Amino acid sequence: MTHLTELHTLRLRLRAWRPEDRESFATLNADPTVMEHFPEPLSHSQSDLLADRIEEHLQKEGWGLWAVEVARTQAFAGFVGLNRPALRARFTPAVEVGWRLARQYWGNGYATEAAEAALAYGFQSRGLAEIVSFTSTGNLRSQRVMEKLGMRRNPEDDFDHPGLPRDHRLCRHVLYRLTRSDWTAPRDREGAPAAPFPPSLARVPPPDAAHRRQSGTVCGMRFDFPARCPRCLEKRP
Repeated sequence: MTHLTELHTLRLRLRAWRPEDRESFATLNADPTVMEHFPEPLSHSQSDLLADRIEEHLQKEGWGLWAVEVARTQAFAGFVGLNRPALRARFTPAVEVGWRLARQYWGNGYATEAAEAALAYGFQSRGLAEIVSFTSTGNLRSQRVMEKLGMRRNPEDDFDHPGLPRDHRLCRHVLYRLTRSDWTAPRDREGAPAAPFPPSLARVPPPDAAHRRQSGTVCGMRFDFPARCPRCLEKRP
């Protein structure tokens, strides 16, 4: 069993799963709105099986799809983290960043904030060269999160999910990518590369840059990862 890494952001704790998380996880997996871009909602037993697989990977690797806890209330909100997708596609093998949060936690920027910490861990601590994310073409909410993370989509990378029939409404997927070099480059508030500044402002940090990075803790070691301070936070999915 590998030592499990925990990640902390301004408002969230990405931690090991607990038995008491299962009921809340089953509730969010049964919510038709949360599961709109999945083939169907999950039964309680299916949700438990998914949690079993997530926990097994975390225990084996020390990283994966962490349980997300809202620091202020200590409430379980869902999961965010890194995963090796099992599907066979042109871009696999790969490591993806993914999330699934209960509907009452949408609109607070939690998915973006937690995913930023997961990306930092993947690039800084695991030495990954690239992290991907994918979803169905109609899932604009998740695509917006990917864009805020600085990930980029090339329409030529779009693909049909091999686990779904060709005529299924969710078959067509979009793929977003982020390389380590792009992740370390300055980004503006919308996730795009930051525009160059005129010489007169060369010594002035770009908007939000002073607050893009914060100190965090992973396995007892301090490190920096992209995050936004409270006065920079926007309402985000």
